[in-house]
Amino acid sequence: MPEGRVLIYGGRGALGATCVSYFKNKQWWVGSIDLKENEQADVNVIVKPELDWLEQEKIVLNGVGESLKDNKVDAVLCVAGGWAGGNAAAADFLKNADLMWKQSVWSSTIAASVGAKYLKEGGLITLPGANAALEGTPGMIGYGLAKAAVHQLTKSLAAEKSGLPNGSHAYSILPVTLDTPMNRKWMPKADTSTWTPLEFIAELFFQWAKGEERPKNGSLVSLITKDNKTSLVLN
Repeated sequence: MPEGRVLIYGGRGALGATCVSYFKNKQWWVGSIDLKENEQADVNVIVKPELDWLEQEKIVLNGVGESLKDNKVDAVLCVAGGWAGGNAAAADFLKNADLMWKQSVWSSTIAASVGAKYLKEGGLITLPGANAALEGTPGMIGYGLAKAAVHQLTKSLAAEKSGLPNGSHAYSILPVTLDTPMNRKWMPKADTSTWTPLEFIAELFFQWAKGEERPKNGSLVSLITKDNKTSLVLN
């Protein structure tokens, strides 16, 4: 029997793959939901990006249901997302806004739907917010718009009658910059002492998934890293 069960939406990305590895090392059953397979996961549900919002939800719910059979999960961790810039005058303003909506809001709402069906009572759901989206984001409007929607979804899921099982906790993590291979590639001269390590987040998720040191339900949890030390700031 596994120590616990977790579904990771975005399990093939940099943060998602780190979470898959971390939970597997703790003897948990891990399901990955992504565009591609993660070989470390016990089960993979593959999402096709050309499908619309409702079709993606149907594939994910069916895949998860078949994989779990009669089991429920302790946590649903959505770490899917991406980044695109552009102000209102940019030629690709709406194109990028549409992409950001699909990458952050579609995945987060489908994760919420998964949580409503397959999360245990007292379970955990986390969604991918952004610290920048607590304020205006004029140079990346589509990104800020999508992340602000995720923040609102988090607050709604934490409220009564949200549809999640009793005692569930919903959080958004709000990173500033994650220490990923791609960020290191594109920002080689940046001060990485202010970047949040992926392992820190995986460990944080594991703690919360076990019901330990959980902040107030509905918290938007900023991850502020300075001098290679990360602190949590609740919003």
